[in-house]
Amino acid sequence: MADKTPPLEPDRLPGAPHPRERDVLFGHEEAERGFLEAYGAGRLHHAWLIGGPQGIGKATLAYRVAKFVLERGGRPPASGEPPPQSLAVAPDSRAARQVAALSHPGLMVLRRLPATDKKAASTTIPVDEVRRALQLFGSTAIDAGYRVCIVDAADDLIPASANALLKMVEEPPPRSLFLILAHAPQRVLPTIRSRCRKLILRPLEPPNLERVIRSLPEPLCDAPAGDLATAIGAADGSARRAIELLDPDRARTVETVQGLLASLPALDLRKVAALADRLARRGAEQDFEITLETVERWTASALEARAGEGARRLAPLVEVCEKSARAAIDADTYNLDRRPLVLSLFGDLAEAVRATR
Repeated sequence: MADKTPPLEPDRLPGAPHPRERDVLFGHEEAERGFLEAYGAGRLHHAWLIGGPQGIGKATLAYRVAKFVLERGGRPPASGEPPPQSLAVAPDSRAARQVAALSHPGLMVLRRLPATDKKAASTTIPVDEVRRALQLFGSTAIDAGYRVCIVDAADDLIPASANALLKMVEEPPPRSLFLILAHAPQRVLPTIRSRCRKLILRPLEPPNLERVIRSLPEPLCDAPAGDLATAIGAADGSARRAIELLDPDRARTVETVQGLLASLPALDLRKVAALADRLARRGAEQDFEITLETVERWTASALEARAGEGARRLAPLVEVCEKSARAAIDADTYNLDRRPLVLSLFGDLAEAVRATR
């Protein structure tokens, strides 16, 4: 009998609720206060760039803001009414339920597309999705309320998508709100950045990471203390990465990649080929993603540790990461085999490390 299980959303982790389904937020009280102050003063900027490393709670904050604004209709507190002290809304409220189900008529989410029977999950946000969002924002808002667009994340926009989004951010309709998430805000199109209020989130401290994990459903919340401590210690403040590292298969992928990186410029071609074969399989999108993320983290650490050597000397490492990012986009856009990409990535890394010694 054919498996009728719907494909996993590309921004959802197995066994964990999606950020839009969460009604708690840990460790970002300052960011929440910043938004509440703007709302309470009637100075709600139309576009916010919410930046910070992947998996630290940017999407959870954005959906929390969306529920708050859509529940209240975007109306600031009446004269004499005390300003709200939290973005929390009742989980059973109409706006919260509709946002969680992605059925609110005033909400548009731009994100990577899930897998289908014929194609793997996308690694980019197609321009057609952005154009559909523009149609929503060009229509009349329900009950004269707000329309909210969440971009998760700007890092996944291709140039055509970014330019289409820019048009609407430049000339937004009344009572519209753009919440643009970015793992690397400095790489967002400068013309988009310049029109946004910046809200930069910091990596979560270990106590807050533990609070996040313990607030999740079983079996994640029941992770043995030792396993959880190990995952948190390797997570760099990212709840998403800590959750991924609690999965034994994903942890093994990270361990394999880290082992290959640690041996550079020497390269075990059999191990690289075995990894490439595994990442090329259908359903390995998340392992492929965490592989690229592990390489990016390793490169960032190497560049930081060797910053005194000068940009020219370290340029080969930067070029490899940029090349692999472009190749990953091409692989998704044209549905290409990921195996050559992985083989090329580690070969290029070996050459780059050799060149920078």
